[in-house]
Amino acid sequence: MIEQPEIITPRSVDMPRAVQHTASNGVKIYVLDTDDFEVVRFTFVFRAGTSMQLKSFTASATANMLGEGSTSLSAQQIADELDFYGSYFDVNIDRDYSYISFVSLSKFFSETAHVASEIVLRPAFEERELQRYCQKRKQSLAIERKKVEVQSRELFAEALFGANHPYGISASGDRYDDITRDDIIALYQRLYTAANCFVVCSGRVDDTVLRSIEEMVMTLPAGNTPRVEFPDVESTPSIRRDIDGALQSSIRVGRMLFQRTHPDFVGMQVVAATLGGYFGSRLMQNLREEHGYTYGVMAAMVNFDREGYLAIATQVAREHRDDALREIYYEIERLRTELISEEELQMVKNMMIGEVLRILDGPFGIADVTIENIMCGVGNEYTEQNVETIFAITPEEILHLAQKYLRREDLIETVVG
Repeated sequence: MIEQPEIITPRSVDMPRAVQHTASNGVKIYVLDTDDFEVVRFTFVFRAGTSMQLKSFTASATANMLGEGSTSLSAQQIADELDFYGSYFDVNIDRDYSYISFVSLSKFFSETAHVASEIVLRPAFEERELQRYCQKRKQSLAIERKKVEVQSRELFAEALFGANHPYGISASGDRYDDITRDDIIALYQRLYTAANCFVVCSGRVDDTVLRSIEEMVMTLPAGNTPRVEFPDVESTPSIRRDIDGALQSSIRVGRMLFQRTHPDFVGMQVVAATLGGYFGSRLMQNLREEHGYTYGVMAAMVNFDREGYLAIATQVAREHRDDALREIYYEIERLRTELISEEELQMVKNMMIGEVLRILDGPFGIADVTIENIMCGVGNEYTEQNVETIFAITPEEILHLAQKYLRREDLIETVVG
């Protein structure tokens, strides 16, 4: 008979430290060097997310237009150059930051860096390409907003932060018609600057790579560190939006809490994971396995630059929405009144620490975590401390956190469908 090997949960992880270099214009370059892989990834991070824009959709338009042609290369030429060398680039944007990442084989780094310079430093923002982009995004947004889960996500953000808060605004797709090339250029000149940027390099990063990155960032204009003033958060307890003919309802429950550096953030991550952070979580067992209300449900802590919150989300058949809400609040209350068993808590810990190890299995995952830590103003030792906190947390601490932060009267609820 084959015996299953014992499951051992690591008490700690070793998180590589990034070596910091500072270019003469102040841009910080963080290096995670390893000879195990013949690849290089370098990511430019600008504080240029949607909360920094002065006009709706201009932040995402600017970020996504970077690769649509430079002063020397057309969009097709950029794509062909990267494809020829087996390189690629990716642009992402969130509420606070934009991320422009390039990946290449080490032997083709210089060729990739040349294209990267064109994309980051010399974008053309051609009028024709901009109009094409805006038309496509307007159409895509109209289609997306027909989905109850998209409406629910936007409504939940509005309920959490308020309709006029940068984290809660959901602008009409018609605002794409108002975007001009001058708007894009103005945002690029204001936010894509040395004062508003850092770079993280991972993989095989030798002196040649570092010098090339330094040359690129030295070309960035000096700029300032802009800060948009946010209005106060104005939460709304409950919002329901009925949609005639909708077969499903999208449910979100949660509340404003705190950012990643708060002493209770990691503990509340464990609470969220217990509720809905993995396939065997309490809400999955209840809503899916026992009642068959949904295919899936999740609960997670969400972190922004200036705020953080807890969110529970699921989608159910319209006739089961009240039943599903009842069971969600039942599981929350059970977590507030009953000690979690050591066995269940250990399962949650195994899942969470295993996920950390999975993410850190490779230079690019380590770079992603490093970027997140830098944005939070902490070093990579913070990740090690988090794992130790997860491993050490007790059932009594879980009960205390649930009682402190999951009171029914503090929770916000949105239902669309």
